Amino acid sequence: MKWSEVRRLYPNQFVKLKALTSHLANDQEFIEDVAVIKPVADEIATKELLRSKGDELVYHTVNENIVLEVRQDVGLRRFDLP
Repeated sequence: MKWSEVRRLYPNQFVKLKALTSHLANDQEFIEDVAVIKPVADEIATKELLRSKGDELVYHTVNENIVLEVRQDVGLRRFDLP
């Protein structure tokens, strides 16, 4: 389903979704097709986001597009001290 259709069906609210297709450009991921899992109440949106796994996310339909900032994982280094 396209994001524009999700916005029409669930106006002005958070929804939990699964990203189906996306593309990367300039350290940003642009989500194109999604599957709606469920609408989410404002009061529990953060909690629901923290419970999301993999390609699931919680996003508000007030946003015209789904654009995510892509950050590189920072690895931990171990140094053996003498």
